[in-house]
Amino acid sequence: MTRRAERDAGTSVTSKVLALLEAFTPDATDLSLSELARRSGVSLATAHRRAAELVEWGALERDAAGRYRVGLRLWEVAALAPRGLGLRDAAMPFLEDLYEVTHENVQLAVREGLEVVFVERIAGRDAVPVWTRVGGRFALHATGVGLVLLANAPAAVQEEVLGSPLQSYTEKTVSDPVRLRRVLAEVRKLGYAVSDGQVTIDALSVGAPVHAADGSVAAAVSLVVRADGAQPGSLAPLVMAAARGIHRSLSGGATRVFPSGRIRR
Repeated sequence: MTRRAERDAGTSVTSKVLALLEAFTPDATDLSLSELARRSGVSLATAHRRAAELVEWGALERDAAGRYRVGLRLWEVAALAPRGLGLRDAAMPFLEDLYEVTHENVQLAVREGLEVVFVERIAGRDAVPVWTRVGGRFALHATGVGLVLLANAPAAVQEEVLGSPLQSYTEKTVSDPVRLRRVLAEVRKLGYAVSDGQVTIDALSVGAPVHAADGSVAAAVSLVVRADGAQPGSLAPLVMAAARGIHRSLSGGATRVFPSGRIRR
């Protein structure tokens, strides 16, 4: 028995199926069978068997060339996740208002463990390019939404992040834990976060917390604009107003918070 076959024999069917699904990433959205087996760490025979079952159910799709990609059935099931679905439904009117007022990138995110997960995004046609995608993950310490979520996370989560290596995406990324601790304290004091050039040097993000009915921070909303000439102090009230509107909607009653028309950055 080969080493991979031995590993297959000691792994549950569920683990193998999840490993196959986890093999897909934003940089690898379609895979051959051999790539699927290699990236998931299972044997070619196991990958072939399980992938066929996933295709039959609809979790994967197979094209004419024999390459696999994530199927719509999996997306349909994932879209039912109550944490994202209810939040998104409550937030969309206010995200749309924020976009209509600014015509900039608008984002909604939650914390999942030590990462940000983006629940929704509205992209401005002429706005600064961003790395965000719905369902995508990112580090907590660099983005506007991430700083908000980290600043309001349990102390144990904060200490775990501060005690881990912090990746620098640009020369402006706050990767020193002592400095980051001060930044998080400032976020809690002001009620919003500013990430200036920390992910890409040309983008500035202003994020604000979305509170649940019980007062805990359920999510964060942000506006991402071009860093050149941006005025965070003018953007923050707009982002905070949207966050408050989402909070009221989650709590059972809300009205739209912005008049029509576009503002300048």
